[in-house]
Amino acid sequence: MTDLARPLSRYLTEHLPHERGASRHTVRAYVCTFNMLVTFAAGRLGTRPCKLTVADLDTDTLLAFLDHLETDRKNGVTTRNMRLASIKAFFRFLEFRYPQHLEIAARVRAIPSKRADQSSVDCLAGDEVKAILNAPNRATRTGLRDHAMLGLACNAGLRVSELVGLSLGSLKQPELDQVRVMGKGRRGRMLPLWKQTADALHNWLDVRPDGADQHLFLNSSGRGMTSRGFAKRLAVHAEAAASVAPSIATKAVSPHSLRHACALRTLEATGDIRQVALWLGHASQQTTEMYLRIDPVEKLRILSKQKPPEISEGNFQGVRDELLAMLARIKG
Repeated sequence: MTDLARPLSRYLTEHLPHERGASRHTVRAYVCTFNMLVTFAAGRLGTRPCKLTVADLDTDTLLAFLDHLETDRKNGVTTRNMRLASIKAFFRFLEFRYPQHLEIAARVRAIPSKRADQSSVDCLAGDEVKAILNAPNRATRTGLRDHAMLGLACNAGLRVSELVGLSLGSLKQPELDQVRVMGKGRRGRMLPLWKQTADALHNWLDVRPDGADQHLFLNSSGRGMTSRGFAKRLAVHAEAAASVAPSIATKAVSPHSLRHACALRTLEATGDIRQVALWLGHASQQTTEMYLRIDPVEKLRILSKQKPPEISEGNFQGVRDELLAMLARIKG
């Protein structure tokens, strides 16, 4: 039997980053998946993770792990399917390099993804976005940084990984009116920035600490801001903004909320779902179509161009009914 540690190490340290050219964010997501999987499998089998073999990851164990994600870890179906996709990708890697595992790989790859309801996105309204952007205290260096981060995230509709991954060289100097973003699948895009966003970036760069770290946004330790760090800062400002816009307290505000707000604003301005997909860096317009389901302005525009069908007034002539027939006989 093949020990799991050796092929898994090769997959995560060589195949993904070098042979597939996966980003560090992708590799980190795969590592997170397999960290949870081997811990779960080892506990289920009563052994140590380093003693696991490839055969230990059979379909029964994997299905139990997927149920564990939903029931114990309270993950949604989307997260479950993402973890399953990572596991299937690893078994595709095994098929070509460890042919003795072709059978188990085929069974794993046959595990279906779970279908989920496509619920509408709970987006931030314009006044709510404005309240969050105004929440940071711009009399402090931290406030200037947060104001610039929030403004840039909202303006460009960035994923949190894209935002914290920006370097000083990502901005067009010295105007700061454009930002170059490298998104998922290594798809780059250049986005224009509002004057307000450029001003906020200028204010941050004026007080940004000098150092070897070239990340655009730094944390209190002088290192690049992390996704979790940005989410914490956003939560602080969303709580403060709720005193100005109380409706914020009823919503689950996350870094993606600012991306959704940008998408709806772009759709309202252009009326073109293709432009929204290009702005957000979506590989497929199917991902962007969810905004058509939640944009009331777009729905009203479509409805205004429709002509209702002409329906004639109904009557009872020719209808066979015993009571009407009796009345007709009496009348006649």
